[in-house]
Amino acid sequence: MKFLLFTFGLLLSVPSLFAQNFYAAGELQDIKITFFQTNWDAKMDSLKNAVNDQGFLLAKSIEINGEVFDSVGVKYKGNSSYNANNAKNPLNIELDYVIKNQNYHGIQDIKLSNGFSDPTFIREALSYEILRQYMAAPQANHAKVSMNGVYWGLYTNVESINKSFARQHFFTDGKNPFFKCNPADIGGPGTGGNYPDLVYSSADSSFYYNKYEMRSDYGWRQLLNLMDTLKNNPAKVDKILDVDRALWMLAFNDICVNLDSYTGAFGQNYYLYYDDNNRWLPVVWDLNMCFGGFPLLSAGGGGGLSLTQMKQMDPLVQSANASRPLIQKLLANPLYKRMYLAHARTILQENFSNDDYKIRALELQAVIDAAVQADTKKFYTYANFLANVNTAVTGNGGGGFGSIPGITDLMGGRQTFLNNNAVFSAAAPSISAVVPVSGSLVRVNAQILNATAVTLAYRFDTSAVFLKTTMYDDGQHQDGTAGDGLYGGFFPALGTQAQYYVYAENGAAGRFSPERAEYEFYTVAATPLVPQAGEVVINEFLADNMIGAADEAGEVEDWLELYNNSSIEQILSGLYLTDDVTKPTKWAFPASVVLPSHSFLIVWLDENGLQGPFHANFKLNKGGEFLMLSDGAGLVLDSLTFGQQQTDVSTGRFPNGTGPFVAMPTTFDATNSLVSATGEVQNLPALRVSPNPVNGLLQLQSPVPLGRLEVLNALGQPVLTADGQGQTTLQLDFQTLPVGLYMIKTGLTRPCLILRAE
Repeated sequence: MKFLLFTFGLLLSVPSLFAQNFYAAGELQDIKITFFQTNWDAKMDSLKNAVNDQGFLLAKSIEINGEVFDSVGVKYKGNSSYNANNAKNPLNIELDYVIKNQNYHGIQDIKLSNGFSDPTFIREALSYEILRQYMAAPQANHAKVSMNGVYWGLYTNVESINKSFARQHFFTDGKNPFFKCNPADIGGPGTGGNYPDLVYSSADSSFYYNKYEMRSDYGWRQLLNLMDTLKNNPAKVDKILDVDRALWMLAFNDICVNLDSYTGAFGQNYYLYYDDNNRWLPVVWDLNMCFGGFPLLSAGGGGGLSLTQMKQMDPLVQSANASRPLIQKLLANPLYKRMYLAHARTILQENFSNDDYKIRALELQAVIDAAVQADTKKFYTYANFLANVNTAVTGNGGGGFGSIPGITDLMGGRQTFLNNNAVFSAAAPSISAVVPVSGSLVRVNAQILNATAVTLAYRFDTSAVFLKTTMYDDGQHQDGTAGDGLYGGFFPALGTQAQYYVYAENGAAGRFSPERAEYEFYTVAATPLVPQAGEVVINEFLADNMIGAADEAGEVEDWLELYNNSSIEQILSGLYLTDDVTKPTKWAFPASVVLPSHSFLIVWLDENGLQGPFHANFKLNKGGEFLMLSDGAGLVLDSLTFGQQQTDVSTGRFPNGTGPFVAMPTTFDATNSLVSATGEVQNLPALRVSPNPVNGLLQLQSPVPLGRLEVLNALGQPVLTADGQGQTTLQLDFQTLPVGLYMIKTGLTRPCLILRAE
């Protein structure tokens, strides 16, 4: 089994950041639980049945590899794998049930599976090990468990998918929308019916309460949006779903005959997490019945698939099933279908083209062999344990499915079938010699044959979404001569280190390089061009927003607008905003942010980064303060100090992008103007003034009688006032005012700008 790839340049994978020894592959843990009660088994049965798998029994202590913890919570978990008549049920242990933050090397939540429907005892550990090569997935090994001094048997020890998992893998604080997608009321084959299949049936979130278990404080609106998009606007699904990660999940389920999953009868056993890019990320869960242990493709499937049917299962299984919209809609897209098949081929070739997976299975079994022999409560015999790696074992094992396929028998037959399947084995492009050239514009060349289209994907932060550009073999992109198979592509340096991969396809098949992309990728150093002073400016801000523009959450907040004065796009990554001159790096722009030429960007100043990437960690003081845009290391692109602000009156540059700051009607995300967006000022007559510029007396002539008027400085502060008393002409003395730009407001005429000159 290939767990590392080495190729030209630097290739990175994204392993779990949480490689604790407690889950180290091939290691056997020792867990001893001491209950206060002797009838603890009956107590936990009662709690599970009474409160639908939510009640913990307080245990006196638990010892983990010699370390003792007091007052922990223990409960039975599982749906089909749990039964009050089982000699050994799956366990969930909460170390912090009573003592806040109590943990074992950072772990607070322990999940232990009971070997249900798996004579080998290694289906979970082996399949998770395969899956982690392609997407974030739990770690798994084994644990010997004792209850009140009695050895209770061997369990599979699987890393919990929780907020801690989300923080480690998805670069968030773990508080985003989060759903577990295997409801407790399914209860096993033929029961329930509330499947988390992502079918959109109602705009009322309460319709789905029995289908999905929300693990966050909010998220129904986002989940319904995903289902609605799959049904009604699948062309936009990439905006709210990590499509590549979903394709890896579906390819794994198909290749490894993992049908107790979204692909199978109940459309379950996965999690969905909503990341800071506003995309749903799927995570696979519960692999104890992988490799054919669960044979049902549909809820009414009777006895399920035979061994031959599992070996010959369609590589596009469920692609015509409207009850599996994640499969149906994604594989209806020709591009996604080719990408899916590329991932499926990678999984098959890297893991099942030789005997490496069999060798690995036997290695994992060797670690637990003695513990299995000593386990008197296991569902299958020791002889079954040894045999089922290769051959089928008959016996319900608590599952009621009869024969459990031998892993190597199933996967050997599956490989033969798929390699002879026309759709699966279509000739894909070949990709070699992927060579990057660093600079402010990064160039990538690759030798590619049998391709009709080639895409270069890039990003500058692991938490960011890959951007896409086309590679060409036309002799005009530093790619040699046209048609020679050498492709060239470019992308701007938006950070100091780029992550990238290449995808090539023809009408029948596609291929990635590296083949485990997007989970793995190449890297290259880059030299981003930093905007210079005046190229990107603070263009407008509103420090007291009461009835104006609202953010993504519908909240009316203060905001700041940037403007790109230049004729080229500008990279904002590496720049900072602050309201404190002593803290120049107070708020950093997100990675890979580009501001197009002569375009605007709004940053909400609301101290609420959870609402999106452009929400700064500071607010404005309407009484006046400081603002600065800089690189945090001494280069100041723009800064200003402002005074008292008026409610719903912004301060902005006039003329737009280059002029001094003046009080003005808000022009949110638009060219600054002294004309109100409502047209109120536009319908007023113009005030005539002369001379302009002025260095002495200013003559005013109005087509309507003047009333009270104000002269405001560039900070929006009144510096002169006068009362026209119904007159149509008036003089104002500018001799005492400093040089600068001023605005005259009367309320009866349009505001006008006056330059006080020397």
